[in-house]
Order: sequence, then C-alpha cells, then structure tokens
Amino acid sequence: MHAFGFYQPLPITAPDALVALELPEPTLGDYDLLVEVKAISVNPVDVKVRAGSTPAPGEARIPGWDAAGIVLKTGARVSRFAVGDRVWYAGDIRRPGSYAERQAVDERLVGPMPATLDFAEAAALPLTAITAWELLFDRLKVQHHDPAAPGALLVIGAAGGVGSILLQLARALTGLTLVATASRDETRRWVQTLGAHAVIDHSQPWAPQLADQGISPIDYVIGLNHTDSYIPQIIEVLAPEGQLALIDDPQQFDIVPFKSKSLSVHWELMFTRSLYQTPSQARQHALLRRVAELVDRGVLRTTLTRRFDGITLDNLRQAHTLLEQGATRGKIVLVR
Repeated sequence: MHAFGFYQPLPITAPDALVALELPEPTLGDYDLLVEVKAISVNPVDVKVRAGSTPAPGEARIPGWDAAGIVLKTGARVSRFAVGDRVWYAGDIRRPGSYAERQAVDERLVGPMPATLDFAEAAALPLTAITAWELLFDRLKVQHHDPAAPGALLVIGAAGGVGSILLQLARALTGLTLVATASRDETRRWVQTLGAHAVIDHSQPWAPQLADQGISPIDYVIGLNHTDSYIPQIIEVLAPEGQLALIDDPQQFDIVPFKSKSLSVHWELMFTRSLYQTPSQARQHALLRRVAELVDRGVLRTTLTRRFDGITLDNLRQAHTLLEQGATRGKIVLVR
C-alpha cells in the first residue's frame, strides 16, 4: 500500500521531511472500517506532528487527520456502515493517518458523507467541524444562552479552517451576534460571507472597534491562533462571568488576571475522546451525521479554498508550506 510519512521531525524544506512509503494493509479491529481514501485535507495539526514528533527508531509515522472515502471492509462488530458507503472523518491521532491509499478508522469517529458534496469538498470539513461543534456546544455550551437576551461571540483568527465552519454553525444554530477578527481585505470579505455580523482588525485595539459597531460587552471568545498575544484584550472585552475557549498552544498562559471578572477558560482538543477512549466517542459520529444533514439542506457549505489534484509528495509539501506561512483561509484539499 502506498503512503507518505516521516522518520524524524524535519523542516518542510528538508528532502526527507515527508517520504514515500510501502506499507502492509491495515489490520482491522472489531469496530474498524477499512476506507479507500479518496481525498484528504491538510491541517495545522499535520504540520505540528510532522515538525514536532519523533517516531520510534526505524518506524515511520503517517500523518493526516481529515479524509473522505469509500468503505472497503468492516470489522466484526461494525453496525453503522456497510461496504460501499461514502464516509468522512478525522480519525484518531494515535493511529496511522490518511496520507495513505487505505486507512483503518473506528466507526464511532466516522460519519456518512454529505450526498451533495464530492470527495474533495467533503474532506475539507470533518476535523474542523468536530472542533467547531465541540467548542460551541460541548465547551462553551452556547445552546444554553438565553435566546431572549442579547449575546455576542468573538472569534480570533476566524478566516482559517476551524473559524470558517464555526461561523457557519454559530450563525445557523445560535442567536448570537458573531464578531470575527481579520486584518486583510480578502479575509474580511471571507468571514462576512460565512456569517460574521461584524469584523474587527485584531492588530488594532479591540474595545474601540467594538464600541464603534455598538457591540459590548462580549459573552464568549474563541481563540483559534495566537491566543496568548491577545490575553489583555480578551479580558478587557469579555463581560463579567464570560467565557474563553481556545484550541492553540500558548507558550505561556497566566490565568490569574481572569479572576476578578470570574471568567472561565475551556480547552478544546477534538482528539480527546479517541485518546482516552471516552464513553462519548460516538458523539463524533452523531455530530458528523448532523453536519452532513445541514450541508445537504444547504445550511452549511464546504470550506475548501484550494484544491490539489493528486495526493503526491510535491502537493503535500506545498500544502505544508502554505500552512506554515500562516496566510491561508479555509481549507487545502488533495484529491486522487
């Protein structure tokens, strides 16, 4: 089986940062699906794993945590899918990823692919949709916000992959006023098309921009990148008893200044359920099924913005390079 991976963490400019591999067919567990991978998207986690993790000596690690494909075979206890089904998923960070022709993945982490999307369009969504859903409804629990009361959510770095689907979900499923941060004309226009009611420039003071647009205070903040750079402003604009949720990895995070306003802080990692084999693992199947329904109803749309034809070393290198440059919007997808 053809696959792509790495033996040691290297800069993407190094010749062996990613290499072609020949691997045996995946072995299926009782709840596993064997999926023929038709399309993958490349996420910041792919870059972090490639650049920052060291496989066991002599072993290669296969990245890739977003895929769409066709079920080829099922494990002995699979009940949700059958051979031939079209599926999408983000998978389990402990297992070999989607940079391969075929992949074994637990059915509890898999959803039926939207009927209205092709494989490339579908592959753009699973990891970011799961992350966005868990941020909104599992961590911040915005579904409990009083719909009769005004409420505002500010999303830092809203033009990226997670922000691009999070804005859509929040616009469709909550009554919150959505504020996105973006500094370029291209990204400002992008977040507005996805549902942002207002946009502010994160490189300028936030409070005056929010006041100018009649939005104050903020009930919820979601930090998708460089959250630690904005801590004083987050605290300033959040209402007392407000909430912050974040997904990035601050070098330092001093939580003490959050105390006077009784602000709460939530971390989100979409791999937590599979890492710890929690009883709620199958919730990811359920929410992917729900997202597919919303896509097929025209409520949500794909966040694919750049498509590479061919899952090749060259295309993977280009995708990793673009993500490392930090100026992408939406999602990058490779399709067979």
